[in-house]
Amino acid sequence: MDRLPPFSSLLAFDAVARLGTLTRAAGELNVSQPAVSRRLIQLEEDLGCTVVDRSTRPLTLTAEGLELFDVLRSGLSRLEAVVARMRQKSHQDTVSISCGSGFAAYWLIPRLPELELAVPEASIQIISQTHTDDTNSADVQIRFGDGVWPGLEVAAVLGEEVFPVASPAYLERAGKAYSVDDLKTERLLGLRGDVGAWYNWQTWFDAIGTPVKTKLRTLDFDSYALMINAALAGQGICLCWAGLLDLFLQNGALQRLTDQSATSERGYFVTFRQDELEGSTVRRVSDWLASVDEPEPVRL
Repeated sequence: MDRLPPFSSLLAFDAVARLGTLTRAAGELNVSQPAVSRRLIQLEEDLGCTVVDRSTRPLTLTAEGLELFDVLRSGLSRLEAVVARMRQKSHQDTVSISCGSGFAAYWLIPRLPELELAVPEASIQIISQTHTDDTNSADVQIRFGDGVWPGLEVAAVLGEEVFPVASPAYLERAGKAYSVDDLKTERLLGLRGDVGAWYNWQTWFDAIGTPVKTKLRTLDFDSYALMINAALAGQGICLCWAGLLDLFLQNGALQRLTDQSATSERGYFVTFRQDELEGSTVRRVSDWLASVDEPEPVRL
């Protein structure tokens, strides 16, 4: 088996990749900035390639760095989740909830005060699953899919209804109302990744019965949160999953552009192990997550 690089170098690289600067990485690791820089150089010399582009601010990853970070973060996320689970054995009321970063930011975190009131004995720990789909180490998992996960208790949280939204700033620059066909010539914000798992613009147009015959003008992101930030900044039109962006739709930061929407049998589901005892804190948290009413549809 090939020798792995020193763990200290891998941890320094992980911190820089997540935080974007040597200074922030040094603060998290409780070492000096030069020490972080030396560890990065050591890693790159070991690998024989550059993994961090130092010419940008914040720092960005090279193609090799992105490949390494994806694998490294997947492993570290699993390790962090297992360690957290071991540490909480003496604190049985701690409940870890694993979910995607977009769901955590826009659905779960705004509802935490209500959850804490409903299950006051629960100490909630949120685990973001941005870089890995392995959620099994958490007590409760929020998964997106068809609701079929053998061996787990499953309950629906949100169905899938998807429609286009944009900020008032973007709409003011255009100065017009949008038809579905108009959208095909606009700047569309999208997500990279497995197009079979989520609607993208191509499959969304197909689903509402207006297939695209020309190339779309898209700007793609690797996370839903980044895409939403771009939409809020007036950079384009994005797809909204009903129930995730209620706050922005209610306060007018984002506006729905058409009554047409794509739906499917997929959605967000809460899952947990079948051996959880009735009345346990994990079951109470899961029951609460599954009982939150879906919002009324936002119409034009």
